[in-house]
Amino acid sequence: MPYLKIQINQTLNTEISKNLLVLTSTKLARELGKPERYVMVELATNPAMIFGGIADPAAYLELKSIGLTAEQVKSLSQSLPLLLEETLGVPTSRTYIEFTDAKGSFWGWNGSTF
Repeated sequence: MPYLKIQINQTLNTEISKNLLVLTSTKLARELGKPERYVMVELATNPAMIFGGIADPAAYLELKSIGLTAEQVKSLSQSLPLLLEETLGVPTSRTYIEFTDAKGSFWGWNGSTF
């Protein structure tokens, strides 16, 4: 049920993209305490994006999940940008994250809702 969309204004090769998706999926499952089989991560590379008026590496993330807590948001606000910095060289100061706490009754899966 957690869904993370990562948008990075860089072109990445297939191996780096797959590695980032696996690392991020594992991190989300662990930090949110959710089974990884429910975690979905999308990676969109090379959109037209500037941050602070310049086109240096930057990222925008959207995380939607059922039952997000303030503690989880604070922790992920530190760990996700750090992961992007370590794997892709995107400075933590050039990453925005939008968090959405979704109602289980408004999240559909497998012909029903949570």
